[in-house]
Amino acid sequence: MIRRMDHFTIVTDRLDQTVAFYEMLGLNTGPRPDFGVGGAWLYVEDHPVLHIVATVTMPEPRRGALDHMAFFAVDFQAAASRILAAGLTYRVIRTPRPFSLWQMFLYDPNGVEVELDFAAEETPPADWKAHAGLELR
Repeated sequence: MIRRMDHFTIVTDRLDQTVAFYEMLGLNTGPRPDFGVGGAWLYVEDHPVLHIVATVTMPEPRRGALDHMAFFAVDFQAAASRILAAGLTYRVIRTPRPFSLWQMFLYDPNGVEVELDFAAEETPPADWKAHAGLELR
């Protein structure tokens, strides 16, 4: 049966901004089959984890109810710096013990909430408490 998550798909009317957002987070644009519609596949190493489909207008009614997508990430301080340099905001949560993972939440250009999880051993940004539990919307 299920072995791992394969990919997420986002439909967007903001293709360039969406690709740039996920590239900022460390995904890499790679090969994508010609589906006859615009879009992009973004990779972690050799696996396309995020499929983006371009559309002129967003579908009505919207399909599905994706609450958020989560990625395991490294270098918490560098991620925070890149996100702030892009003019974005984020919030930070530390999961309860014994897990103690660092979780960073932010929104992509389409309003999809993205969670970045960092190992408990990572050093947080010096101002992480200023971002603790902030409501982003």
